[in-house]
Amino acid sequence: MKIHFVASSTETAQAALDRLSHQYGNVQLHAADVVVCLGGDGFMLEALHKVLDRSIAIYGMNYGTVGFLMNGAEEADLLQRLENAQPSVLHPLQMTATTVQGKVKTALAFNDVFLFRQTRQTSRIRVEVDGRMRLEELICDGIIVSTPAGSTAYNLSAHGPIVPLSANILPLTPISAFRPRRWRGALLPSSAVVKLTLLDTEKRATAAVADFTEIRDVAEVVVREDRSRQATILFDPDHGLSERIIAEQFVS
Repeated sequence: MKIHFVASSTETAQAALDRLSHQYGNVQLHAADVVVCLGGDGFMLEALHKVLDRSIAIYGMNYGTVGFLMNGAEEADLLQRLENAQPSVLHPLQMTATTVQGKVKTALAFNDVFLFRQTRQTSRIRVEVDGRMRLEELICDGIIVSTPAGSTAYNLSAHGPIVPLSANILPLTPISAFRPRRWRGALLPSSAVVKLTLLDTEKRATAAVADFTEIRDVAEVVVREDRSRQATILFDPDHGLSERIIAEQFVS
């Protein structure tokens, strides 16, 4: 099996890269059967974008902190682990953001797309789903549209629901909502198109983020799942992403 290793810039990950490359070889990406990613969840997200639409799967080894998207860092029997690994297919969200200057920018996200206030003042956001007005005005620090894979990340920290990978549901979760005070978010079908319009942009500047791409001073953001694009991530048996998402709901 021909492996292409990628590693984050941390000392621990770079040392693992040297050891594993020496033991298993390290071919160029175009010649590889599989990509092995050494680092944490943030670096895995970057690597997923690089293998997007390629017919090659990616296997993560945790040399970071949380490692929700990663497997253990045991380096022995790596070839056997790769042979036994089980795939999970992820589809990204597509964010189309229009700035107050009228520039249109797009980005993809495997975790989430979120808006957040740039100043001390709250954001005011109009929420539409599939062309239908759902909230005339949401006053908040921000709002998150999450994938199922990302529902255990920022979405969970903002008290959003954890969603099973096979549910075909996108959580929509406010960040510190002030009005409507009791609104806690919504669960949307994965086919939904979410349009977020920023109100009072001169006074209440707001940024939009898709994974690691940040766009400042947005006026409108449209989010939808892009089913035409995908990446495949590999997990050790009995430690797959679907199982992790379920298990996370029973953590006290």
